[in-house]
Amino acid sequence: MTVSAHVVTPQASAVAPAENLPVRNNWTQAEILALFGKPLMDLLYEAQGVHRLYHDPNKVQLSQLISIKTGGCAEDCAYCSQASSHQKGTGLTATKLLEVERVIASAKKAKEGGASRYCMGAAWTGPKDRDLDSLTAMVKGVKELGMETCMTLGMLSDHQTASLKEAGLDYYNHNVDTSEEYYSKIITTRTYRDRIDTLERVRAAGINVCSGGIVGMGEERADRAGMLRTLANLPEHPQSVPINMLVAVPGTPLESVEALDPFEFVRTIAVARIMMPRSEVRLSAGRQSMSEELQAMCFFAGASSIFYGEQLLTTPNPKNNKDMALFEKLGISPF
Repeated sequence: MTVSAHVVTPQASAVAPAENLPVRNNWTQAEILALFGKPLMDLLYEAQGVHRLYHDPNKVQLSQLISIKTGGCAEDCAYCSQASSHQKGTGLTATKLLEVERVIASAKKAKEGGASRYCMGAAWTGPKDRDLDSLTAMVKGVKELGMETCMTLGMLSDHQTASLKEAGLDYYNHNVDTSEEYYSKIITTRTYRDRIDTLERVRAAGINVCSGGIVGMGEERADRAGMLRTLANLPEHPQSVPINMLVAVPGTPLESVEALDPFEFVRTIAVARIMMPRSEVRLSAGRQSMSEELQAMCFFAGASSIFYGEQLLTTPNPKNNKDMALFEKLGISPF
């Protein structure tokens, strides 16, 4: 079978160490669409071959997510219940920034439940400087527990980025969400360039980048390809790539969007794995509605991380014991 230029089939992996394989940052739209268009079994075979070169196929990283400041966001992201313009329809109540002690206590509980990374998200266009002391204290407190730290706070200034880096922040999440071409149909209050600038600022500061997107928002396959092209053609691939299935929240503009075909979601995971072989590809929002069989296909396609815990920012997630039961069936264990 024909594989991409950097891909080695599973049989050949023993003589081609992963560190010697080139990682590409020059993908074309045509190449990506060609991957999407492969027969599904061929695509999964190729993705699994890449996955085994860079990752243990029977290990999955567990991240837990907490909303440290919910609702009242000035952005108009069409998928989000936290946008102030959508809150009347969603019934979500805005909250203030959580106390540092409460966040650290929640992180401790997450670690006891098996999570190795703790992600803290705030519904902001960007943080206020007055909140920096609390934010950096959260980072330091979670790190003292021996966990990796991640934050998603919107756009950052240079000095805010430097403060978070100094506090020891390991990852910063800022999703591109979709393709540049489809972006304006989802968000009008900030530009695609704003998102890329934030990613560049974070990477320049030496913080690991976590960036992915959401599929099933009414976009075309070309938009899913475009989103992955943006991420894979960055100067350095994001260390984490969360792929979210839209959770169509009642009261948001996307509440009635047609659900994405599950096999197309699996294809998106597989193509992300092939294009960004070293990255942790995270199976993120939307798992609550996914069957065990669909999730298993996603792990075979190259997903190496999940969001763990019964609540994401404002949407439900499978119960911890349900995830562990699935892992046992599949012979998977956390790392």
